[in-house]
Amino acid sequence: MNPIVSIIMGSTSDLPVMEKAAQLLNDFEIPFEMNALSAHRTPEEVEHFAKNAEGRGVKVIIAAAGMAAHLPGVIAASTPLPVIGVPIDSTLDGMDALLAIVQMPPGIPVATVGINGALNAAILAVQMLSLEDKRIAERLKTYKKGLAKKIVDANEKLAQVKYPFKTN
Repeated sequence: MNPIVSIIMGSTSDLPVMEKAAQLLNDFEIPFEMNALSAHRTPEEVEHFAKNAEGRGVKVIIAAAGMAAHLPGVIAASTPLPVIGVPIDSTLDGMDALLAIVQMPPGIPVATVGINGALNAAILAVQMLSLEDKRIAERLKTYKKGLAKKIVDANEKLAQVKYPFKTN
């Protein structure tokens, strides 16, 4: 089994956030890999990874980083693959990472989700993959229906909550 999604994080301290992406990909039965690479501490390895990911069959890269958060952009600069950046809240409530990832120069886009938004990054990767894979597309539709059902169920529970002046 070869990975079609690569989850890259600046360090293993990002794992508690990135596990949400890994779990969703696992639930969708999408082969993925997880690695720690640092744009600042292992720049040669980052470049090697980015230049070779497509040739290894990777189709989407999810890259997480905190603080200076150059990892997603450095990867995007060296690959034609879509890169989804996940800013990690490590300092300044994650705003430094968010701005570092989202403010890319023209020609080097990084799709960026919210701070600690690993789950949304994985959903976005699934949506990209679903364009070419009907099995993934069907699972995505089922997943989205499940999201809607959660709200319907929540409203049914809220209807049972009683207050003297509550009108519904």
